[in-house]
Amino acid sequence: MRRRVLVARLDSAGDVLLAGPAVRAIAAGDHGDSPNDVVMLCGPQGAAAARLLPGVVDVLTWSAPWIIDPAPELTPDLVGELHDALVALGVDEAVILTSFHQSPLPLALLLRLAGVRRIAGASVDYAGSLLDVRLKPGEDFPEDQPEAERALGIAEAAGYALPTGDDGRLQVTHLADASALVGRGPYVVVHPGASVPARAWPPLHHAAAVELLTAAGFRVVVTGSPTETDLTSTVAGPEAVDLGGRTDLAVLGSVLAGASVVITGNTGPAHLAAAVGTPVVCLFSPVVPAIRWAPYRVPVELLGDQDAACALSRARICPVQGHPCLSNVSPEDVVDAVLRLSSGISSLGSRRSIGRTDGRRTTRGNR
Repeated sequence: MRRRVLVARLDSAGDVLLAGPAVRAIAAGDHGDSPNDVVMLCGPQGAAAARLLPGVVDVLTWSAPWIIDPAPELTPDLVGELHDALVALGVDEAVILTSFHQSPLPLALLLRLAGVRRIAGASVDYAGSLLDVRLKPGEDFPEDQPEAERALGIAEAAGYALPTGDDGRLQVTHLADASALVGRGPYVVVHPGASVPARAWPPLHHAAAVELLTAAGFRVVVTGSPTETDLTSTVAGPEAVDLGGRTDLAVLGSVLAGASVVITGNTGPAHLAAAVGTPVVCLFSPVVPAIRWAPYRVPVELLGDQDAACALSRARICPVQGHPCLSNVSPEDVVDAVLRLSSGISSLGSRRSIGRTDGRRTTRGNR
């Protein structure tokens, strides 16, 4: 009999995409038993990504007051909304996926009150009766590892493993046809937007890079959300294809899948590009570590000063005047990175910033 397992990742689209290998492991079932039906619990920003993950049969959207910014008020109605949805779904097991700075315990408490009998998660704090399976970060697994592997480690502790033949890379499904939008012939995608200002390369740098790429013979497609149409128009200029506001996540995935290279910051489309196997020039602000959040297991050119003063600050707005970690990256640097990826050879500096590039998993301790 198929069981229904809740997998929770309450953050943005990129975080949800990085949970994909863990979701597939849980969907495959426990120790060779019949597959599970995975219900994904997401915040509003991650729901569209969850619908693209193989193994997900249903998506439950809920705004967690300890995740969403600005945070909704914690009210009985908000808690009751989640409680009633969980009871209606008949979920009796949950795996809570978090990053190093997050606790699974607030959600575990709400899940327990909704009758979820078995809950797994990683917590540095004593979990008492809130977690049945508790991993201790820094003891049971290292924190400096890719987020996708951290999530998969939590799933493994809960008793799930990737099925034979699954190589653990990011995957998406149910992409929409974008051929009418991108036109004919090879192209490079430029995605200039970022979820927070500290991770954004300056718009005029993007525009200059588009000019240089066009002069070098590349056809360029610029993408962005409906709130970024002014930005994409500026970046695209008169020669690039401007798709600002014209793609949902499923269409954007198709656009990225057709590209030879994607240029973007540390934001959701970088992980969507990795999920469709497209090389990424990643303008990566070091406010978070690249070893954890760089595009996973695709060819990458990582640009940006990873030792800048803002490193590991988790800042949303750059604390350093002039945003030098990214603004000092020139448009010429980006074009050179595109040329390297187009030739199939990424730079040594990128390899060292990201860590291992052989695709092997980090060794973990006993659980």
